Amino acid sequence: ASDVYKRQMLYRTLLGARPDYGWLSEETEDNANRLTQSRVFIVDPIDGTRSFAEGADTWAHALAVAEEGEITAAVIYLPMRDRLYSAARGAGAWLNGTPIRASEIGLFEQATVLAAKPALAGALWRSGVCPAFKPAYRPSLAYRLGLVAQSRFDAMLTLRPSWEWDIAAGALIVAEAGGLCTDRTGAPLRFNNADPRLNGVVAGGSAIHAALIDALD
Repeated sequence: ASDVYKRQMLYRTLLGARPDYGWLSEETEDNANRLTQSRVFIVDPIDGTRSFAEGADTWAHALAVAEEGEITAAVIYLPMRDRLYSAARGAGAWLNGTPIRASEIGLFEQATVLAAKPALAGALWRSGVCPAFKPAYRPSLAYRLGLVAQSRFDAMLTLRPSWEWDIAAGALIVAEAGGLCTDRTGAPLRFNNADPRLNGVVAGGSAIHAALIDALD
């Protein structure tokens, strides 16, 4: 199915079930009315569009519900891998029905961090040199957050402004897996903002998250 069809299907299905919710989604015309609604769907119909277009299997659907700025329910689904990450506030995080936990690693020398090459530039780090973690990459931000939640990787970071729909679902899944997900300064994330861009994202187990925030300039 096309990207357009997926967007339309999600819009009709979700708002059909919850017509009093607001809506924030990539490539859907934004409506300021969402700012007056206490609950909002935040949806990325296809996160990892290039992967989708190339016929690869690392793209994902990402869906979240924000209530008064905080995510309360979330799913990330990779249909080509039949991999479903899910979480509800206070109820834990799951991968295909099995509980998941974020990494407990705290030392850079032991850590593998999902990050694009620009985030490794020395100028972005307090010491002038990127820490000695092992970098890795996956094209979908939502998938990166799911991988961190299940401790396949110890952390992820993106230091550029990040759209809420790329991050919302994964932020709750990481948190419910016992990790932390903040902006690049360590500040808590808030959602359904008038400008739906976040000040970068750092996510991981609590120990490696603290180390990354301390090391960033």
